[in-house]
Amino acid sequence: MIELILGTAALAQRLELAEALGGVACADAQQVLEIAGGYAIFAGALSPLTQAIGVGMGTAVSEADIERIETFFCERGANPNIHLCPLAEPALAELLGKRGYRPVEFNNMLVRAPSTDLREYEAPRDVAVRVTDTAEVLDWANTVMRGFLERDELTETEIEFARTTAADPSILRLVAEIDGHVAGAAAFANRNGVALCFGDSTLKAFRRRGVHAILVKARLRIAAEAGCDWIAATTLPGSISQRNYERCGFRVVYTKMAMLREMLAPGLPGEQDSAG
Repeated sequence: MIELILGTAALAQRLELAEALGGVACADAQQVLEIAGGYAIFAGALSPLTQAIGVGMGTAVSEADIERIETFFCERGANPNIHLCPLAEPALAELLGKRGYRPVEFNNMLVRAPSTDLREYEAPRDVAVRVTDTAEVLDWANTVMRGFLERDELTETEIEFARTTAADPSILRLVAEIDGHVAGAAAFANRNGVALCFGDSTLKAFRRRGVHAILVKARLRIAAEAGCDWIAATTLPGSISQRNYERCGFRVVYTKMAMLREMLAPGLPGEQDSAG
């Protein structure tokens, strides 16, 4: 039986704040702007972590707020990237449209209640999962990036992003192994009772062997043992990752958009073009 989970404004506010706090944990304090119920986070001009999350959740948002976010990003050489939750204040969508933002990515938010009773979900017996220690941070990060990018050679930018994500002391880093070989990796963080699943990655040579599913199940147990109310993950719509989460009982509660405004001319960090 499929469990119905209603995507209420209160639940969305908790989920968006949890995601935002994950980004805040990866950035220097001077590179974070708390505003309009959310956070604008700068972790490098090209970093996927550079974005504003939670804006307009449970609070009013004004054009002056959006201008402050834009200034924050542009002064650091990044175009403003604001994640728009469909349950945010309606004025936010209107303001972003008025100021020339366009959607560049959609993401599904999936949730379910944590559980230690996972007998209904099959797990491969040859896959073992363990939590890594601090000495394995870089190895874990490299596994995540290699699985994402489907190649072993990483650029300095990619390695730096992996290091930034992995260095957060508040997360648990997991690896899955088959016959003693690392096959995949994932992460878990408890943000005020919301458990976040992220960093899910399976190396190409080990796919279709249930690696991702067992990493999801391991975090369901960890979340239950930590007393979390919800466990959540974001995926691209229609992706294999979404399918795997849904097989483990997760349900989509809403789809949000990454909204971008191109204010900086290419190659000219901090300078606005004539349309800015």
